[in-house]
Amino acid sequence: MSGARVPTASNEIFAANRAVGRVALAVKTAAGVTRRKRLHEEGALRVRCPGPPSQELEAVIVNTAGGMAGGDRFDLDIAVEAGARLVVTTAAAEKIYRTLEPDTTINVKLAVAAGSELAWLPQETILFDRARLRRTINVDLAGEARLVLAEASIFGRSGMGESVDEGLLLDRWRVRRNGMLAYAETIRLEGAVAAKLGEPAVARGGIAIATVLVVPGDEQTVAAVRALGHQFRGEVGTSAWNGLAVIRLVATDGVTLRHDLVAVLTAIRGTALPRLWLN
Repeated sequence: MSGARVPTASNEIFAANRAVGRVALAVKTAAGVTRRKRLHEEGALRVRCPGPPSQELEAVIVNTAGGMAGGDRFDLDIAVEAGARLVVTTAAAEKIYRTLEPDTTINVKLAVAAGSELAWLPQETILFDRARLRRTINVDLAGEARLVLAEASIFGRSGMGESVDEGLLLDRWRVRRNGMLAYAETIRLEGAVAAKLGEPAVARGGIAIATVLVVPGDEQTVAAVRALGHQFRGEVGTSAWNGLAVIRLVATDGVTLRHDLVAVLTAIRGTALPRLWLN
């Protein structure tokens, strides 16, 4: 075997052992109850819907691979038809492990029809040292649809003495209402992650961050969050413009972030979070 063929064979073996998963879920409403209309599961991803029939269906995404490493790829496609209500969460925090070269990739596509509601509330993403995550979230909203979109990222398990010195988090969100771009943001932390998180304009030493997007959102949304100020243990800021509201959270550790995030999401939604969030 020539030297030129060795890396090719190695790459092929590596690729064949990567975790790939896909979920395509569509829900509809019938007699005031939201039900599954279509569900496709592939690879390492599964969806379970616990609880009795109700106006709002709870869908739990399960990663049977137990985490994600370099070269793993997940694709999630969620569609909420007119009048339906869906809350999506995960069975546990997603762990992104160290990679020597290829990135971990998560692509999320959300479609929310007129008169429907979607709460996208996965539990936290935990990044290990030298993890590399590229996550893309694309949302298509009808003008009268409602959306609560939350993502939380924790850099290392501080309770176990872990830290993230280097790595990559590339988080790209694009939200369209009636086909028009309404919200766009890209967070990129690459290279010396710990040093960048230590900068005052980034996280001032915090290792846990979260963003919550509420559409439609207004000054009442902002007021509901600010009224909780005495309860927060980390830093929480919020603002509203052009019919949407954004809440940013920064904390020194994951426990503090979860405490504040639970309070924010409960206030915004006006109902209890999925049980897995509260265990």
